[in-house]
Amino acid sequence: MPTFLTSEDELLALYGTPRPASTVKVARHLTPEYRAWIEAAPFCALATVGPKGTDCSPRGDDGAVVQIVDDTTLALPDRRGNDRIDTLRNIIRDPRLSLMFLVPGSATVIRVNGTGRIAADPGTLERFAIHGKAPRSVLFIEIGEIYFQCARAVLRAGLWTGQEAPDLPTPGDILASMTEGEVGGPSYDAAWPDRARKTMW
Repeated sequence: MPTFLTSEDELLALYGTPRPASTVKVARHLTPEYRAWIEAAPFCALATVGPKGTDCSPRGDDGAVVQIVDDTTLALPDRRGNDRIDTLRNIIRDPRLSLMFLVPGSATVIRVNGTGRIAADPGTLERFAIHGKAPRSVLFIEIGEIYFQCARAVLRAGLWTGQEAPDLPTPGDILASMTEGEVGGPSYDAAWPDRARKTMW
């Protein structure tokens, strides 16, 4: 029978302190580099929490899965699905949410934590119509934090093996931009493949 951890102190003793690159990458708004990633992502997973539990729902679109309203706001049209509305029910009750964006061909994952509000007025729906069809509602997301995730999980899973990587800002580019060159840069990207191989498992 496993012995389960029961406190945050036990977790900290097990994992230690994260390296600077794991913390300085967090932004409270869309930087130019993060904007490029969000504009390129056709798919995300949307996680919410409510009084009846948690929910994680896949979202995808023909083009960018979300539209950028401004540097702190994203808009996610609710395209056709199964009409269970578990996610939307949760947001009405508790606006906290998380998004995980994927771009085919890249092991980099972009994460957003924030809050959401749902709009369904005709003007808003028409603004987000695609192929002549308007969404049922639009989720407006206020960004609390945005950051890129370590690529090891996607590499281990081999999601995009053999697929060409997209031409987007690298983790090194993002870190260098956010720290004025103190962390990241070309040397970070050049060292990453070997570091990943040695620490993949």
